[in-house]
Amino acid sequence: QASEEASLRALESLMTEFFHNCTTNERKREIEELLNNFAQQIGAWRFCLYFLSSTRNDYVMMYSLTVFENLINKMWLGVPSQDKMEIRSCLPKLLLAHHKTLPYFIRNKLCKVIVDIGRQDWPMFYHDFFTNILQLIQSPVTTPLGLIMLKTTSEELACPREDLSVARKEELRKLLLDQVQTVLGLLTGILESIWDKHSATAATPPPSPTSGESGDLLSSLLQSPSAAKLLNQPIPILDTDSEYICSLALECLAHLFSWIPLSSSITPSLLTTIFHFARFGCDSRARKLCSVNGSSQPPAPERGRLGVLAMACINELMSKNCVPMEFEEYLLRMFQQTFYLLQKITRENNAHTVKSRLEELDESYIEKFTDFLRLFVSVHLRRIESYSQFPVVEFLALLFKYTFHQPTHEGYFSCLDIWTLFLDYLTSKIKSRLADKEAVLNRYEDALVLLLTEVLNRIQFRYNQAQLEELDDETLDDDQQTEWQRYLRQSLEVVAKVMELLPTHAFSTLFPVLQDNLEVYLGLQQFVVTSGTGHRLNITAENDCRRLHCSLRDLSSLLQAVGRLAEYFTGDVFAARFNDALTVVERLVKVTLYGSQIKLYNIETAVPSVLKPDLIDVHAQSLAALQAYSHWLAQFYSEVHRQNPEQFISLVSTALEAITPLISSKVQEKLLLSACHLLVSLATTVRPVFLISIPAVQKVFNRITDTSAQRLPDKAQVLVCRALSNVLLLPWPNLPESEQQWAVRSTNHASLVSALTRDYRQLKATASLPQRKVQLEDTKVIIHQTLSVLEDIVESVSGESTKSRQICYQSLQESVQVSLALFPAFIHQSDVTDEMLSFFLTLFQGLRVQMGVPFTEQIIQTFLNMFTREQLAESILHEGSTGCRVVEKFLKILQVVVQEPGQVFKPFLPSVISLCMEQVYPIIAERSSPDVKAELFELLFRVLHHNWRYFFKSSVLASVQRGVAEEQMENEAQFSAIMQ
Repeated sequence: QASEEASLRALESLMTEFFHNCTTNERKREIEELLNNFAQQIGAWRFCLYFLSSTRNDYVMMYSLTVFENLINKMWLGVPSQDKMEIRSCLPKLLLAHHKTLPYFIRNKLCKVIVDIGRQDWPMFYHDFFTNILQLIQSPVTTPLGLIMLKTTSEELACPREDLSVARKEELRKLLLDQVQTVLGLLTGILESIWDKHSATAATPPPSPTSGESGDLLSSLLQSPSAAKLLNQPIPILDTDSEYICSLALECLAHLFSWIPLSSSITPSLLTTIFHFARFGCDSRARKLCSVNGSSQPPAPERGRLGVLAMACINELMSKNCVPMEFEEYLLRMFQQTFYLLQKITRENNAHTVKSRLEELDESYIEKFTDFLRLFVSVHLRRIESYSQFPVVEFLALLFKYTFHQPTHEGYFSCLDIWTLFLDYLTSKIKSRLADKEAVLNRYEDALVLLLTEVLNRIQFRYNQAQLEELDDETLDDDQQTEWQRYLRQSLEVVAKVMELLPTHAFSTLFPVLQDNLEVYLGLQQFVVTSGTGHRLNITAENDCRRLHCSLRDLSSLLQAVGRLAEYFTGDVFAARFNDALTVVERLVKVTLYGSQIKLYNIETAVPSVLKPDLIDVHAQSLAALQAYSHWLAQFYSEVHRQNPEQFISLVSTALEAITPLISSKVQEKLLLSACHLLVSLATTVRPVFLISIPAVQKVFNRITDTSAQRLPDKAQVLVCRALSNVLLLPWPNLPESEQQWAVRSTNHASLVSALTRDYRQLKATASLPQRKVQLEDTKVIIHQTLSVLEDIVESVSGESTKSRQICYQSLQESVQVSLALFPAFIHQSDVTDEMLSFFLTLFQGLRVQMGVPFTEQIIQTFLNMFTREQLAESILHEGSTGCRVVEKFLKILQVVVQEPGQVFKPFLPSVISLCMEQVYPIIAERSSPDVKAELFELLFRVLHHNWRYFFKSSVLASVQRGVAEEQMENEAQFSAIMQ
């Protein structure tokens, strides 16, 4: 006894010292070692038992329980059975004696330790483990303790960690499943009795004339007046202890439902009881009643928490997709009861709007409720829709109210996701049952049109300014979009999905709204006045400026919407929806030309910080929307190119007139890039024969090839060059080979490339001379600008016909040779070699056939000679990322080479392998350099995969037929080196 007491005092002082803030880390480590050594001693648990019953020090109790936990989970097999029996009887006694006074975290830990013993020994050596828990639950004094034990058992035994054998896991699950019916019965009893006991005392308020709760919808949902009456009882007021017991019981149920299969043991009375508790969350009155009966009531949010826990139980059941036949009826009842709740929280009366009602509810309750609705639509809708007594359309009306009165943006996004799921469900249902298409659409048409109108209103400042101004349009999230862009994109996805189902309705809803805002924009011309410095927009009143700002923001959003719908006018429906699409494209062409002609992007305004960006954005969005219709234009072209293409020619020519003034270094980049992208789409997707002869395009040619003109920003320069190159290189659609005019186009392409590379080709003469620092920087700029353009031109024809690739290579040939000649001079400038190797990699991937064998050999040989051991070491070790990227690209080029079929590049294999094994591998072996390693291993894999014969001459089959035991292997040393 004395030694135990002394040990306890010593342990208490060690623990206090360990957690004292003046103790050094060194000393903490010493104490930790002492404690670990003590825990390893055989029989340490006896001391710990004494400590637990005799100390009030939390640290000491926690430590003692950890010793037990370790003993039970890691050393139990070796503990003598007499000791095990003692531990099994002492720990539960300890829990019973002290559970009221122990701090909650110690009590929970002790429960877990006892459950751990059950996990090992029940039922064989610890047969009363589970019966003890049931007894605790049934005795009123220990109900909370029993519920904590039950939840811990469900967590640790039904979903055990990996340290149990599969057989034991299955045994435990089976044992628990046998108990499920009893346990669910007990939990139902607890919840029901508390509810009934307190219901009797709740004062029933007289029915208010405005509430009109038991409306027709409700009786149709619940199928029985008695159920409706039951759910209309007032919510009882619970005392703190009852509330605590209910929350524990609901937590147990939620965990049990996560693993028990749906079956008849989940009874209707249990479901009804859970729904009673779910009402705690959606009754804002319940929160206010708290203060009425004296101060013993817990603070308001606790009441809501029961609702959240009840919804968590419901969602656990909802998330199970496998529903046995006999359970379907229960599910239907569950939906009916939840929709009763949904109706309750979206009810409007004089005192409350729906939104203010939702704002009063607990946020996590709303979140759980939205989860429920999502599970209903994604998992169960197809099952329930076929029940004639389930009013799906009325449900959608409630969901509609719930969606458009969400108090937060996140809540609104989550509801839009539910509508997206519903629209996907409808779309796939119609595709699988085309015969019923009309019937299905008629059933839902009104709901969809309402949804569309409301979502469109929500993205317009005209209707929703206060909310939209709260959205952040500066900070980018992980998907590189701002909050406003995400809001707009998710809304437009819903619009697009409705368009797919009801194209005519959607179009007739959207187009008039677009027209209204276009009128305002096109009417700005009358307010433009010429002033001394240029043009000015003569709208100055603050209110007018604000209205114009909103109208321009809306126009920009609606243009994006119209662009998003472009795909629904092409393909099979081209002819049927031709007129609508033509109307849109004509409007877009008109708007882009108007913007470019009156130069709204350069105009002076009264509020430049607001209106100027708005005007630029509208102009850019109109170009982007027109670009979205390029596939439609291509289809239009193929339909009319033979008969009367006048209308088509006029559309394309006008669009080009709108583009050309914008291709200038003086135009803001956002607008310039939109114009460039539209030009690329016209040249690449539409490809009309007459592009090259349009004066506007010739103007762009002259501007790009004129050395005196100021160069465009890099991105724009690359795009414009790609467009011009594609005009000359890509085969014209709808025309035979004989009418493609390749000869003329080839000459024109050569002169285009020659003009673009003039400065670059002159570098060859001075490459070997030493360069001063300033000169070197200028040279680097020329290399960067030229190679980025050339690389892009090659990439854009790499998937095209042989003829296009041939012409492309002929035009580039001289520049490629210059690049190869420059390469050795810049081997120590990793930023330059990086760009050169990017260019060569693109050439190898796109034009290796056109380059021909001798020249390819020359390139590879030059590279192999340049990348000496020293050079590789310098690149990989000292230069950080660029150096490594250079080596990666070089290895990628070799990957393309070694997998080329035929004998052409086989002579390189020995030098490629020796480069890998003798030069690159030794450098990276002792370092992490993961990216270089990945490329190296990929290269070695391809060497083996595509060049098996290099190592094994005869085929495998031959050696089997000859019955030779061991085939002679060639290049054995290299093979072994790779395989290591």
